[in-house]
Amino acid sequence: MAHYPHPLIAREGWPFLAGCVAVAAVATAVAGWWSAPFWLAALFVLQFFRDPPREVPQGEGLVLAPADGRIVQVGAARDDYLGRDAVKVSVFMNVFNVHSNRAPVDGTVENVWYFPGKFVNADLDKASTDNERNAVHFRTGAGVDVTSVQVAGLIARRILCYVGKGDRLARGDRYGFIRFGSRVDVYLPPGSTPKVAIGDRVSATSTVLAHLPGY
Repeated sequence: MAHYPHPLIAREGWPFLAGCVAVAAVATAVAGWWSAPFWLAALFVLQFFRDPPREVPQGEGLVLAPADGRIVQVGAARDDYLGRDAVKVSVFMNVFNVHSNRAPVDGTVENVWYFPGKFVNADLDKASTDNERNAVHFRTGAGVDVTSVQVAGLIARRILCYVGKGDRLARGDRYGFIRFGSRVDVYLPPGSTPKVAIGDRVSATSTVLAHLPGY
């Protein structure tokens, strides 16, 4: 099993899971088998906050998936955070996906920007510009810039980011979490080669999204 310094159930979920189990236990004592819906709710919370270890692919110039989910956009776009043209790859996470966010590349955090916004369906392209979001600018050791943007969704109401300017991360390192449905946009420099297509299912860290230019 890959080394992983975090619990298998994300610590962000502990209060929710404890509350659901406590309510279900009380319901069981009071109502017996009528408490089944409360236990189902606890099971849902348990699966939502799972945070399994992942093997990290080895190789130069790899960009890894920052989240579990389905690819909803691949192609040319404008990276407004860095003011450049880019290749954009977007991953949509539904409520049954793992919502832990991982660094897509080895690099140093150059900037972190938070933007308040709306909560439209994260499956829609306009979510990238209209919704609440948090952008992290990574710079690799070779000087390549990659922007990873956590985007809130229709029922997501909390974006968590644990890194700041100057932090160094290895690809696959956990850097944030989004609660209850969301999206992550990755902006890559022109010339990057996508390795996924719209509709593909990807897994955080273990799926290669793209190769950076020159590799």
